[in-house]
Amino acid sequence: MSLFEKIYNYQMIARLEDAEAVAVTAQEREWLSAMLRRPEAEHAFSPSTLVKLRSLMNRDGDRAIDESEHIAEEILEKAASLTGQLYHPLLRPLREALTNRLGLQLTYAVKDGSVRMRQHGYPYKLEYSMVKREWYLLWFHLRRRCVMVTKLQNIAEAAEALIPAQQAEAAEKKMTAYYASKQQQAVIQIIPQFNRELSRILYAFSCFDKEVSYEESTDTYRITLIYLRDESDFVLSRIRFLGKRILVTEGDYLRKRMYEAAQKSLMRYGITP
Repeated sequence: MSLFEKIYNYQMIARLEDAEAVAVTAQEREWLSAMLRRPEAEHAFSPSTLVKLRSLMNRDGDRAIDESEHIAEEILEKAASLTGQLYHPLLRPLREALTNRLGLQLTYAVKDGSVRMRQHGYPYKLEYSMVKREWYLLWFHLRRRCVMVTKLQNIAEAAEALIPAQQAEAAEKKMTAYYASKQQQAVIQIIPQFNRELSRILYAFSCFDKEVSYEESTDTYRITLIYLRDESDFVLSRIRFLGKRILVTEGDYLRKRMYEAAQKSLMRYGITP
């Protein structure tokens, strides 16, 4: 890419950001149109947001809409999956509570089947487990003063509750410190001959916080991956999936596990490492 192209692309991105606009491809537009026609969209968005999104999608005319509906039906039929419903009715109210920094009054079930009634807490984050295909609420129990992780499917009721600003700030600090102590970091290097697959590699780690750096002298991309300790096995599964395209350069635990796996594979074929 020439210097002129880099400057032009930067200016275009900057203008889009200033206008609070998002560039989408035709395929992404068709996908969004199809999703907005699904019944779950009524619960996922507020009425005003849903009306605005649908009006933006429909402004190309009835003919384009009819064609997109026909295409969407074919895509939905061919892409049918046996996985459970990814959307949960509590996502929107919980997301609003997180945005507005409000407390919660929760009624939820625990592992032994008993139900905890009207427990007061402060929501910290919503997370989706790619392994278990389930949504979780990370929150701080105000009475017990402990970190809680609860499946959304186990929450029977969730109501907003006002709590003092100081109490909310203290709860958020404790949650942040707790998860910071559990964070792990690894550096993954992309083998230069596979640079053309950068998008695919980044997609494999899309559910993790990461930073990407590029060293022009060696034509090398490096991904600094940040994840929780109990997510290590899932990170390893992504690394094994990508195979020879990448190399773990930092992260003792991941390197050790990959070394052990390589040794076992060689021994299985009668090769002594």
